[in-house]
Amino acid sequence: MRHSFNIHLVPEEDGRWMAEVPALPGCVTWGSTKEQAIERIKEAIELYLEVLTEEGKPIPEDYSDYAKIEVAL
Repeated sequence: MRHSFNIHLVPEEDGRWMAEVPALPGCVTWGSTKEQAIERIKEAIELYLEVLTEEGKPIPEDYSDYAKIEVAL
């Protein structure tokens, strides 16, 4: 079964990228590049879902949505 999740990517001050899945609390990783962070978060999601399945817990649906909002100061 296929599942789809939104990920949040954030560039860090040290040049690395942080990737997290808001719908899966604690599912977070880092990469040296944006591409590496995306690859690693895919692996982290797979492992997270495996654990949920092994524990008999439901896999959550991701109903999140993101919007960028501009404000003036």
